[in-house]
Parts: sequence; structure tokens; C-alpha cells
Amino acid sequence: MRALLQRVHEASVRVGGRITGAIGKGLLVLLGVRKGDTADDALWLAGKVVSLRIFPDEQSAMNRSLGDVGGDILLISQFTLYADCRKGRRPSFDAAEAPESAETLYRIFAGGLEKLGHKPEEGVFGAHMDVHLVNDGPVTMMVESPKPLVA
Repeated sequence: MRALLQRVHEASVRVGGRITGAIGKGLLVLLGVRKGDTADDALWLAGKVVSLRIFPDEQSAMNRSLGDVGGDILLISQFTLYADCRKGRRPSFDAAEAPESAETLYRIFAGGLEKLGHKPEEGVFGAHMDVHLVNDGPVTMMVESPKPLVA
């Protein structure tokens, strides 16, 4: 499972011209689900997102977490995070999980955030979305759930 994190001053998402989620200071989280991901991956990643120290302290060092700064989360499903562009000119999405299973894990991830005290604002799973953000920094990071090494 992958989460592309963007530290933002503000972010919002529109579906069909209607705002479905909006935040001020916090994180825009674009979430991709890979074939073989599990509920454990979703919960591990939720914990990592909430606890990652990527907000500045008084000396401008990245020493504060989302909770430390009272930030919010805007969560967007993004299967294209698993696009493979290495061959040809058309991306392959073979590594991305099927929509039904991906949505289940997306919901587990969102629930994990909520259990950690950060109920996310959201887009609409699988919909065409217009995402607006003002990146703070800019700070953009990819976080991926650990996978066991194959012998």
C-alpha cells in the first residue's frame, strides 16, 4: 500500500462540481492499494501517516507530527500510484488491486486514521475528482507499507 503525502496549507476535492471534502493545515493523502495488500498494511500505514514528523517546529526543523500541529487529513483514492511506466508509452496498472478489494482496504485505512484521532475528509472512491491544494514547503513524500522479503 502506498500513500503520497503532501503537506498543505489547504486542500479540497470536488466530485461533479460539489465539494466532498476540504481541510486547512494538514496532509493531503493520495492512497494506492496494491494486489496482495492486507488490513495489517492499511493499519500500519495509517499509524505511520499520523505519526510521521514532517511539520516544522519553532526552528523550522521537521519535528512535529500531524497531531502535534492539530492538522487535518484529506484522503483521496489513487490507483494510479501503482502505474508501471517502464515499458512502452501506456502505463500498466497490473499491480493495482481490483476496485472492490481496494475500496475495502481504503475504508480500513480511513478507519485506522479515525481510531488514531484523525477522521479524514474524503473524495469519492473511484470517481473522477478535481483536487485543489496549496502545498506547504513544498513537502511531498511517498510512504509504503513494508512487504516481507521473498526468499
